[in-house]
Amino acid sequence: MNVFKQTISSREQVIKIVDSFYAKVRQDDLIGPIFTEQAKVDWDEHLPKLYNFWEDLLFGSENYHGRPFPPHLKFNLKIEHFERWLKLFVETIDENYTGLKADEMKARALRIAQNFLHNIEVLSSKS
Repeated sequence: MNVFKQTISSREQVIKIVDSFYAKVRQDDLIGPIFTEQAKVDWDEHLPKLYNFWEDLLFGSENYHGRPFPPHLKFNLKIEHFERWLKLFVETIDENYTGLKADEMKARALRIAQNFLHNIEVLSSKS
């Protein structure tokens, strides 16, 4: 167990977090199949986008250009999917990181999950 926790201050750390998190996601019984079987994610293509996304949110790098929400619409996602995603994300950060950027990353993940779920519910109610 790593007792010393680092603060998040670089793209390299963002990459480690994203890689560790998605390794857990792929092994997860609830949300793993969404990524591997339904979305059939090409990880070599997708992970660099996620590195850029999180680096942009945390450090204002302006490397991310895209719309993260629309691709999620077709997967019939429910609250339990977002809860698991968030649990694994927070767990991944808490294992090795502390400080303001770690807290910011977890808070942003919570808002993303809440916004995605809300938007899915609103769009579902209109159809």
